[in-house]
Amino acid sequence: MNQELLEQQLAELPLYTYAFLNPQELEFSDRVRWICEHECPMYGKSWACPPGVGSVESCKCKCLTYGKCLMIATITEVNDISDINETLSTRFEHEKVTNQVRDLIRQQGVEPYVLSTEACNKCERCAILDGEPCRIPEQMHPCVESHGINLLSIIEDQGLTFQYGENVVTWFSLLFY
Repeated sequence: MNQELLEQQLAELPLYTYAFLNPQELEFSDRVRWICEHECPMYGKSWACPPGVGSVESCKCKCLTYGKCLMIATITEVNDISDINETLSTRFEHEKVTNQVRDLIRQQGVEPYVLSTEACNKCERCAILDGEPCRIPEQMHPCVESHGINLLSIIEDQGLTFQYGENVVTWFSLLFY
């Protein structure tokens, strides 16, 4: 893959930042997954979430089959960061940018494995609830946390700051290739 061309294309997108990472350096943790299991209402309700994505160990093994990883981040401002509905409504613009980056990588003949912010809401009712396989796996991006990936350690390693003000939301995606 031509990283220089990709970087030129990334410069055209509304990204806050991006970084190329070595998947071997990512921290996978059951503690991150615990949050999904105990605090997220989507747990067990989507193929993009645990336990549908598999164990943290199986997610780690899948991610580590790739030689490189691109982390992208977007930021957006909301009126009230404590309003979860308003905050989550900004996720769709990030997903749009994530799909644009995915398509740029695909244009170079590489099929990335994408982790983003989704609990996946593409289908009215997720097939997991009926014991069936995902209907559109090529469109579904599991969330980063579902794989037990500690984003905070990546952010620190890259020298980035997570929050940029009281009402600023930072969204992250990881694209493995």
